[in-house]
Amino acid sequence: MEKLIIKGGKKLEGEVNISAAKNSVLPILAATILNGNNCTIENMPMLEDVFVICEVLKSLKANVIIDKLNNRVKINTANLFDNESNDELVRKMRASFLIMGPMLGRFGNFKISLPGGCNIGTRPIDLHLKGLSALGAEITVGHGYVEANAKKLIGSNIYLDYPSVGATENIMMAAALAEGETVIGNAAEEPEIVDLAMFLKAMGAQISGEGTDTIRILGVKDFKEVVHKPIYDRIEAGTFMITAAITKSLFKINGVNEVHLKPIIAKLTEMGVAVEINKNSIIVDGRKKLNPIDIKTMPYPGFPTDMQAQMMSLLCTVKGTSIITETVFENRFMQAVELKRMGANIKIDGRSAVIEGIDTFTGSEVKATDLRAGAALILAGLTAEGTTVIEDIYHIDRGYVSIEEKLKRLGADIERVSYCK
Repeated sequence: MEKLIIKGGKKLEGEVNISAAKNSVLPILAATILNGNNCTIENMPMLEDVFVICEVLKSLKANVIIDKLNNRVKINTANLFDNESNDELVRKMRASFLIMGPMLGRFGNFKISLPGGCNIGTRPIDLHLKGLSALGAEITVGHGYVEANAKKLIGSNIYLDYPSVGATENIMMAAALAEGETVIGNAAEEPEIVDLAMFLKAMGAQISGEGTDTIRILGVKDFKEVVHKPIYDRIEAGTFMITAAITKSLFKINGVNEVHLKPIIAKLTEMGVAVEINKNSIIVDGRKKLNPIDIKTMPYPGFPTDMQAQMMSLLCTVKGTSIITETVFENRFMQAVELKRMGANIKIDGRSAVIEGIDTFTGSEVKATDLRAGAALILAGLTAEGTTVIEDIYHIDRGYVSIEEKLKRLGADIERVSYCK
């Protein structure tokens, strides 16, 4: 077991480089199933979730070579033949369910256990199954498994009741080899959807409308070899922007495009944080007095649910009353209990959190209950009086590449230590 030990109160300075987006890389890795040729992903973030989905692909007999030195993964799925997933691996991570669409699209049948992941809400897969069913798949759900069979997938008009990112991705991948045209209405518009479309198009797929609420996919018969570099991680970038604000510091964040960060920039600016936007970098100055604000999480281009926990930590340090309303996941205030251990004044009422600002956090022993909650605790620890100890940091390692090393380079007093539980 490992934990993070943080001694708070340090002012930070310097520069930090942002890694590629986990939420972009995972569906791209799943999409390699569609392609029997070589696929190379450059600038790969070496994260636990990446390793898990690579193991899922290996369990299906894909040839996967992970080059950690050069942050590169090479995959060839020419010899896939298993039509059933590895239960233990799939239950580790919800994104494993993204192999369903490409496996069904390429082979016409697949059986997979219900997925696992962070316990932040029910996150049903009904929209995934609705879309695959509309393409002609016969779906069977029972005893913890989902099985899909189709003699042939046929393009269809599919309207999603909610703009689910995962459902949009699964349907896009399945439709890429389907006969005829598929139109996804009320599709997710996230930048990661656009990146998946770019990867699929580089392989030879015919897709248009990505980044809007209507995506069109014209099925093709085969794909070609591809090399792809994913987009940067806007959630990691947003986390470091809030790091500057909560520690009242000024530093530079490299490798970003402000277009994907607009909702985060808007809210931080509303609070009084100074944000200077350059071509591929952002300078964030959190040294001014900040104002309380209200936030409501929404699908892109709204304020991202993946930034809600980190923003809660920041708002806890701002005098006055702030309100966060969570509309995406019903169980995503789990960090509030741990922040209260550090002195936060938070009241939860259904899907809203009312936050009264405090003078400062107090160092304490806390646990990361999920990925973004873990990030929120790191932020609180960086500004707390005394020492903060964060356990269960394997959640954090699922989504942040060497976060303590990046923070140390900015001047934070943070260490990762091993211990026996």
